[in-house]
Amino acid sequence: MIKNSIVRLSNGLTVMYHPMASTSALTALVLVRTGSRYETQRINGISHFLEHLMFKGTKRRPQTLDISRELDGVGAAYNAFTSKDHTGFYVKIDSRHSELAIDILSDILLNSLFAKQEMDKERTVIVEEINMYEDNPTMSIGDVFEQLLYPDNTLGWLISGSRNHILKSIKQPDIVRYYQQWYQPKNMLVVLSGNIPKTLPETVRRVFTPLKPVLPIGKPFTSWKAGGPRGRVRLKWKETEQIHVGLGTVSYPHEDKRMPALEVLSVILGGNMSSRLFVSVREKRGLAYMVRSGVTAYEDTGNVMIHAGLDKSRLNEAITVILAELKSICDVGVTPDELMRAKEFFAGHIALQLEDSTAVAQWYGGQQILLGYAKTPEQRLKEIRAVKQEQVQQIARELFTPKNMRLAIIGPYKDIKPFEKLLQY
Repeated sequence: MIKNSIVRLSNGLTVMYHPMASTSALTALVLVRTGSRYETQRINGISHFLEHLMFKGTKRRPQTLDISRELDGVGAAYNAFTSKDHTGFYVKIDSRHSELAIDILSDILLNSLFAKQEMDKERTVIVEEINMYEDNPTMSIGDVFEQLLYPDNTLGWLISGSRNHILKSIKQPDIVRYYQQWYQPKNMLVVLSGNIPKTLPETVRRVFTPLKPVLPIGKPFTSWKAGGPRGRVRLKWKETEQIHVGLGTVSYPHEDKRMPALEVLSVILGGNMSSRLFVSVREKRGLAYMVRSGVTAYEDTGNVMIHAGLDKSRLNEAITVILAELKSICDVGVTPDELMRAKEFFAGHIALQLEDSTAVAQWYGGQQILLGYAKTPEQRLKEIRAVKQEQVQQIARELFTPKNMRLAIIGPYKDIKPFEKLLQY
């Protein structure tokens, strides 16, 4: 019987095992500690570009169809993603076919061809992906918000890069060099969760041990430092009927002891349909269809953002209502009932989320690749349950001051001055 464990292979690659007795599925996830914040300006977008190219042919499977046909033939779910600080590749599969999942993941990660012809075809695919994001303000408002918060750091760069970077700047030798710099055993992590056959660890050892470093590992990212010049409002002009707003501020990194209280605060503000913002903005006044709050954390900083899709004719009113709710929490705090319900919401959300083998892999792997350790759900819930009313209010007072607040807007606006005045609440 496979147990929860962490194994380090002879080449330095870390492998995590998290078996689940209640499923017949297996998820194999490979994470790499690199993303857009590790890039330079000329090759911004290369982490995401490389992720795409991993599915474009290997020595054994030279065509994209050779990869997809095998996985589709057994009903597997598979994909990849790029973030600002890590990249991931996963296959979720009936555990009877677990050997196939490991074989294909190791094949694309160790033996991809990066053929120039495939690379040139994929350029236009990525440009269309950029177009899709830019045409959908719900998807892109977070990018505009982080461009405002981190203008002098790679955290403010687009994960996709620009069209010019993709079409012209990034060349095949850049892709190969970037792969060799970052896709190294000590910079990668394999996570297996779900129904793990007892023979699978040996397969993992056999297929991933040949991975060896070719170049010295790339340079670390430049940490974000507070205090640099920052504007208070960023506008992205787009002719839309619904205005998308990102309102918030810089907050805390992953390991900051204030994070549990901030997460509770975010749930109370806009984490669900009974949250303060949902009730005051949508239910009472009909100012928005969607309003929510979310927390993002990095190794050296983080942010909290309230995202709302708002009626153009009542935009100022809606922003004023949101700011009034923030001020209320700062001045009065939260009630015992709100605190209790936020904690129980958090607990229930985790319980439902971690029924899925892919969510379990991402829970443990996402922490391990960035922090070097992973807290269990029980440990995280213990931290959440320990949060007190006064801590939530203190976090609100610390973060939600007029001088801290930043506002990103996607809509038909060019003049920032009226919006700067709104932030003087």
